[in-house]
Formats: sequence, structure tokens, C-alpha cells
Amino acid sequence: MICPVIVQGSETVRVADGGSLSVRQWDVIDLRFRGDEAQVRELANPVDVDLVATFQDEAGTRLSVDGFYNDGCEYIVRFTPPSSGQWSYETESSMSSLDGKTGTLVVESPQVGRRGGIVVDAKEKTRFQYESGDSYYPIAFECDWLFALDAGNESDIPVTRQFVDTLAENGFNQVVMNVFAYDVNWKKDERLTADHDYGSPSVFPFGGTNEDPDFSRLNIDYFKRLDRVIEYLDQKDIVAHLMIYVWNKRVNWPEADSEADNRYFDYVARRYQAYPNLVWDISKEALGYGHNDVGYISQRIERLREHDAYDRLVTVHDYSYCRRFVDKVDFVSVQLWSSELYGVMRKVRSDMPGKPILNIEHGGYERGPYVVFNGNYTSPEVCLERSYQCVFAGTYTTHYWQGAAWNAIIADIESLPAKVRPRLDYYRHMRTLADRFQFDQLIAGDKKSNAGFCLHDGKGKLIYYVPRECDFLGLRLKEFQGRTMSITWFNPRSGEYTESESQKIAQWPAVEVPSSDGFQVLIVQIQ
Repeated sequence: MICPVIVQGSETVRVADGGSLSVRQWDVIDLRFRGDEAQVRELANPVDVDLVATFQDEAGTRLSVDGFYNDGCEYIVRFTPPSSGQWSYETESSMSSLDGKTGTLVVESPQVGRRGGIVVDAKEKTRFQYESGDSYYPIAFECDWLFALDAGNESDIPVTRQFVDTLAENGFNQVVMNVFAYDVNWKKDERLTADHDYGSPSVFPFGGTNEDPDFSRLNIDYFKRLDRVIEYLDQKDIVAHLMIYVWNKRVNWPEADSEADNRYFDYVARRYQAYPNLVWDISKEALGYGHNDVGYISQRIERLREHDAYDRLVTVHDYSYCRRFVDKVDFVSVQLWSSELYGVMRKVRSDMPGKPILNIEHGGYERGPYVVFNGNYTSPEVCLERSYQCVFAGTYTTHYWQGAAWNAIIADIESLPAKVRPRLDYYRHMRTLADRFQFDQLIAGDKKSNAGFCLHDGKGKLIYYVPRECDFLGLRLKEFQGRTMSITWFNPRSGEYTESESQKIAQWPAVEVPSSDGFQVLIVQIQ
């Protein structure tokens, strides 16, 4: 039998059963198998066929990956080689026509820029890195309905590409998104136009419609189109923070832990586990709407880990769950809106010392052309300030813009008048600053000044968050007394740096804060 093999981002090639294929490490490969038509026709539900391929390299490392149904008579095992060298595989299946298929993959070194999946840094467990060992510093953006932008387009995803390109150009490297959401519960802005409202989509992951569902079957075309979104995010080096459920967006879900619920959940795990640009989130606001309890969420995590051969990172969009069951998640998602955000995030950091922490929702929802959901803060400058407070607390941040976070999505941001365009450039400047000074390698929380907050490396590099109200800043640099420091100011709104100045470090060094319309960042480097 001839099995087509799809290498994501490459041309389609074919390999005979038992043959060999050359691929690259960390590329996503679809091994496609055709089941016997008569056997498939006899099945009550082809999705329920068990198919697993066990891969083994020359050193004896084994990886067993679940396959999934892809409509018609086609089944896929989606594989991402974790290392170079020669890998062989053999399938096992409850369907005889899919059982015992073998082949070989010759895995070459990864393409330039290909760094594998996101993992927790083994040496510093509050940080992320790629499988390659390179650091991963997330600046996240929420777009719950990203799946919907081109879900009605059979052949292409032009709107998705336009929007994702804008995010990538502005430094975002993670998108918080739903597998599916239906519509919002709050009143919609009367000015919201149909071309920007992706609520109540005609697409649905199950049979039937959201209003009249057939939970006994899955809509495979829906997932094929979702593949395109995850794949394009992967091409742009953006992580899909994929929320499997959402309870408050009017989705007609099957009963919790029913056969239909488990079929959906397992299918999502099998279909998307191989993507290296993926982290799992069981549900948005998982315990906030009475849909289930902690037992159900814990059971979902365990079920997910059973099906995910790649051990992609798992979190739950619910701080109460993460706080109580911290050992079950790989990183902590918090939803904290406190006015005094820095201190609150430092407390979370202190309470959970061994996990990365993402403030997935800090209460700042930057205003846009439509009023969608205001939260507590809508000023782009205040939203930015809150994001920096998360960063300086040693945690990570997520940005919401009311023109894209929920059902209302304006994909062509550049078409907006400047006065209503989101200040995504602020986050491009944040990305530049964080990368230049390696924020993920810095220490947070130490008092290195008499105001503001500090990140430092313990060796002479110090980055200060300086509040707008500060006219002078006293530095606590006793260990460097008598040496010289260079001082540079960074404007987080314009991205501009001042010329560096040198100053001798006295017993009580102080700097005059330049006039500004908001908080600033001071960069001190000991010479």
C-alpha cells in the first residue's frame, strides 16, 4: 500500500509501506493511512478506531503516538521527530487494514530557526525554554475566536494570515485561543458590523449545529480548518495556547464525561499533540460557571497526559484550581485584576516558587472601535503599565484588545484610523527590551532602589521600572560603591533610548528622572 506523507510546510511526498522518508527534526509529519472501505463502512463511528504508531530510534528511544480519523477512509498519525537520526515505526490498530504498517524516517538536523516544543527550564523552573535549549519569553495575546476568521473558507486563510502577521510583527509569541467558542453573553455594541462579528459562527466541531447538535459524531472538516490556523502560527513562531473548553461563551457542549465529551476531548489531544508550538489549557475560567468540579478538571488533565505522547505543557485558566492542585499543572495561569498588581504578582510568585506564572487576564482590556468588554482598565498606557508590572514581578503577561479578544475581531488593523488603532507597538518595544537584556535570565523582587521595581542579574546589570510620579530615584548599590555605572533611560511607549551617561557610585547614589508622560525604564550597567 502507498501511504502519502505530508510534511508541514513542504511539498507532499509519498512513501511505500516499509519504505524510507527523509524529514527534519521538529517538523510536523502526517503519516496518512487508508483503511479498508468495507471495514470503515461497518463502523458505528470511525473516530473510535484505535490506531497507534510506535516510533523507535537507533538508541532504543520509543514514542507511541495515537492516530486519528481524518474523514472518508483516511487515518493519520501526526509525528514530530524529537531528535535526528533514523526512526522506524510500526502501527497497531483495532482495524486490521491499519495494523502492522511499517516504515523508516531518516531525520536530518532541524531547519534554521526550528527549536522544538515549549518546555519548562530544568535548571530554573520558573522559566520557559524551547526543546533546543533556547529561551522562550512569552508575551501573549488573547484571541478566543481566532479559529473563526477563515473557518468558512474551504481553500485558504487570508484573514488569519493578515491578523497573525500583525501579531508577529509586534512581538507577540503566544496566542490564547479556543478550540471553539460560540457567542458572548453580554450585550453587543450596536455599532458592531457583521464583517467584524465572528460570534454565532456557522461552523461547529460536532455534527449538526450549536443550536441542534449531533454529539454522536465530530465534524472532521472543522478540525481540518483549525489545523491551518495552528500550522500558520507555527510558521510564525507563535505558540497556540489552546483552551479545549469554554463554559461562558454559549457553546452547546455534550454532558461532562459522557461518551461524546470524551470522544471530542481525546480527538483534540490526538490531532494537535504533535505541534511543537502548542501548550494545553483545559478550559477558560474552568471552575467559574458551575459546569463541573475540580475532580472533572483533574480527570481531564490525566486523560490529556495519557494521549499526549509529547508531554506538551498543561495549565488551567483558573487560579483557584492551580493554587490547590499546583502539582497537576506545568505552569500556573492566574486571573488577577488587583489595582496594586506588582505586589499581588510577587505574592503569587512567592507562593508558587517552582512554576512559571502567566497572568492570563490582568483586567486591562485596551479600548477599540467597539465596546466589547471593558473590565477595569481600557487605556492602552495603563494596560501596558500593568503588563510591565507582571514582567517586573518575575511573571508573564497577556494583552487583550477589545477589537480582537472575543467575538469582535478587526483583522485589518492597519485600516483603522490612528486614534482607534491598538497600541501593539508598545509590545513590540517590550519584546525588543526583553530580548536585548534577557529578561528571563534576571532576578525579580530584590529591593535595589527606594521606589519602583527591579530586575537584575546579580553581577551588575539592573533594569528598573520607575513610576511616573518619581522625580528622583535612590539606588541601592552598596556592593558596587566606588565603581562607575552607565545610565540609560528607555521610553516603553516610544521604544526610544537616551544617550548613556556615566556616574560614580557614591554611598547613596541617586538619579534624576527625566520628564515623561508615564512610567519609564532605567537601565544601569556597572562598569
